[in-house]
Amino acid sequence: MRISIVAVGKIKERYLTEGINEFTKRLAPFCRLEISEVAEERMPENPSAAEKAKTLVREGERILKAVRPDSYRFVLDVDGCQLASEGLAAKLDKLAVDGKSDITFIIGGAFGLSPDVRAAANERLSFSKLTFTHQMIRLLLVEQVYRAFKISRGEPYHW
Repeated sequence: MRISIVAVGKIKERYLTEGINEFTKRLAPFCRLEISEVAEERMPENPSAAEKAKTLVREGERILKAVRPDSYRFVLDVDGCQLASEGLAAKLDKLAVDGKSDITFIIGGAFGLSPDVRAAANERLSFSKLTFTHQMIRLLLVEQVYRAFKISRGEPYHW
């Protein structure tokens, strides 16, 4: 299975990079993980609603160019469906059984995602009603994908 993460912006915090690298290494026996970063739009100090909308459109265009057309797309969205870890494992298992072995998770930038990116999603997934930075969500996502593979294989996963 190929798992791709398309995310807006770069990870600047070392502790997040180290965590992502650790889970990327742990995922190697289970899938091929690719992480693509698309450029984050620069915004004025206090952007207007129109400036925010333009930013989302520009970032959205770059996101959609980075996603393979045949990939099954999960958009991480605060208004998406919330799943337990077992639910994510079951969903990935079902996709594999259905012949969908190319999965992409999309993480927006500081202002979210454009309507076009949301519309291109096969599913919208929310990690919580809490607000997290988009950099932190990337770490949480790779950990949850790793956990899903461990659950699917009936292997223990405890820290």
